[in-house]
Order: sequence, then structure tokens, then C-alpha cells
Amino acid sequence: MSPAHRPKHPHISEAVERNIRTLVEIRRLLESRRTRQERLADSVTSFSGSIPFVYSHIIFFAAWVAVNLNLIPGLKPFDPFPFGFLTMLVSLEAIFLSTFVLISQNRQAQVSDRRADLDLQINLLAEYEITKLLQLTDAVADHLKLEPGKDLELEELKEQVLPHYVLREMEKQKNRLSERV
Repeated sequence: MSPAHRPKHPHISEAVERNIRTLVEIRRLLESRRTRQERLADSVTSFSGSIPFVYSHIIFFAAWVAVNLNLIPGLKPFDPFPFGFLTMLVSLEAIFLSTFVLISQNRQAQVSDRRADLDLQINLLAEYEITKLLQLTDAVADHLKLEPGKDLELEELKEQVLPHYVLREMEKQKNRLSERV
């Protein structure tokens, strides 16, 4: 292997490194296509799902309650028990946070759907290629007049798998299982 084609890491092939570079580039491309609103939603969601967010709320609520229960001398209560203003603020925050989370989840679902489509396409292509290789190997064996013996499973594997038949059979099996329960 020439130095120009040698993998950068001794345990990772050039093909794997090329795939990694491609995946990283795809992620960069997807990140660069995010709108300003999506970046904002992702940032808010990321922060609201963090420990600093929890700690800041603990401190904020403790201070609010302490001030409004008149536990801190010199500070006049402005939202007496049962803290109606605090309740309204928390409700508004929950509405906005849940909206930001939903926006981020929707975007992530779209990315996941694209990855699943890509996975399916690659898997279908690999299945097709393997089927063709089995058929070619069988043809070579026939041409060389080799008698490998009849293997029913191998004969089945040489048949092309049609995804809609597989999906239909999976649905039938699922329905049978749910009928038993």
C-alpha cells in the first residue's frame, strides 16, 4: 500500500475513514441549513435540559418564595402566597419551553427520517448486490460443473427480496401477534 493510500489510523480502513468524512460533512451541511429560529429553538431546548437550568430555577424559586413570605428583612413582598404572579410566569415559561422542545423534536425527526431513508436505500442495494453475487457464484459453480449439493436456504437467498412483500408479511405477523394478546 502506498503512503498516499495508507489509512490515517492503522486499524481503520480508507473506506471507513471516507465514510466518516462523508457523514461529518453531511452533518455540517444539515447544521448549516438550520434557520435562525431552529438554532434558537435548539439552544433554548439544550439549555432547558441542563443542570444549570435546574439550579437557576431552584435559586430563583427559593428567592421568590423567601421574598414573598417576608423571610428577607428589608425586601417587601410583591406576590403574596399563593404566589399568583409566579404561577402565571411558570405557566408562560412552560408554554414557551414546550413549544421550543416541539420545534427541536420536529427538526430532529426530519433528520432521523432522512437517515432512515438512506439506511433503507443502502440496505436494499446491499441485499440486491448480495443476491446477484449468490446468483453469479451459483452460475460459476454450474459452469465448472461443481456439485455443491442442494441447499434450500441458499436457493431462497438467491431470490430477490421485494420490500413491499417483506413489509406486508411483517404486518401480518404483527396482526397475528396482537390478535393473540
